[in-house]
Amino acid sequence: MDIQPPEVLKSPLVVPAKTLMGPGPSNCPPRVLQSLSLPVLGHLHPECTKIMDDIKEGIRYVFQTKNELTLAVSASGHAGMEAVLCNLIEPEDKVLIAVNGIWGERANIMASRYGAKVVRLETAPGTNFELCQFEDAISKHRPVLLFVTQGESSTGVYQPLEGLGLICEKYDCLLVVDTVASLGGVPFYADRWGVDAVYTGSQKVIGAPPGITPISFSAKAQKRIFNRKTPVKVYYWDMTILGDYWACFGNPRVYHHTVSSTLLYGLREGLAMVAQEGIENVINRHKQCALRLHDGLKAIGVELFVSKESARLPTVTTIKVPENIDWTLITAYAMKHYFLEISGGLGPTVNKVFRIGIMGYNATNDNVDFVLRVFEEGLDLAKNKSSKL
Repeated sequence: MDIQPPEVLKSPLVVPAKTLMGPGPSNCPPRVLQSLSLPVLGHLHPECTKIMDDIKEGIRYVFQTKNELTLAVSASGHAGMEAVLCNLIEPEDKVLIAVNGIWGERANIMASRYGAKVVRLETAPGTNFELCQFEDAISKHRPVLLFVTQGESSTGVYQPLEGLGLICEKYDCLLVVDTVASLGGVPFYADRWGVDAVYTGSQKVIGAPPGITPISFSAKAQKRIFNRKTPVKVYYWDMTILGDYWACFGNPRVYHHTVSSTLLYGLREGLAMVAQEGIENVINRHKQCALRLHDGLKAIGVELFVSKESARLPTVTTIKVPENIDWTLITAYAMKHYFLEISGGLGPTVNKVFRIGIMGYNATNDNVDFVLRVFEEGLDLAKNKSSKL
């Protein structure tokens, strides 16, 4: 052989146990981890398709929807954005993207690549939008869809959605919502609020591994997909075929791709745990943990990045980096001494904030107190180093 067996693969796999208190992924509960060790199934075995059916019901529950076209795409949460925009946008469509962080920016890029004429609705990082801003922009530009991020994890901002669906309906505009970082941390009602397409991340509050993304389309969005004038640009994201693989339309299942049965197990169990606790109880647990974290951070003497309390995302808290402090000393200290992940900023908040995530299995008072203690220790260390310079 020209290439010999790699030396690195002769050593056993070693994976340390870390506490993941960044913006995601979060730690999987033991029940989810145990499910990942179960035997692999074929992607069309009846036992596997039964799990897929269970997952559809769980997704409908967490999204609070009766949508027929509800399933999970075999890719990370980012793929939810790709799949939604790929299916709903045709060349020359005008779309309105709400941008107040990196995920609005990413949606802008994706929509442009699918040939859309993008109109940006912008507000400063750390702030959210008012309903009147949406209505003014929609009435002026008349887009076919509006894209909104409910939980902007790069800035820690929560975007209220109630009333937005009525505005979109008034102007015949589809409402698309990214709930990757928000679902389970704040209320979400797809049907009640008139949301036409929504996706979330498996690895945040649901507590499953990344790589499989819950997604759902309203009847109105489904009709738009089936009445397209042009084929969906990417075969892998085509909901007219993927929907049949997931038995969404009452037709016999057809092969689309080889779904990971292992990831299905994890998602199924994560959804089952949310259903067992009750989504309203999950939301309240995250709210209480976030308030405990915010109070603790204020006691330490640091400033939250999102000044308006009602605009703070419970699942991801952003903290301003104090002046003359090397923020990397704090994150490195937490990881080196405690195997604790605290993250820096992303997109518009790079080098400006810390990001602490409280999601799913990690949303406990003990974990909040742990991250506060370690953060304060790291901050003291960074201050001492700064004072000696």
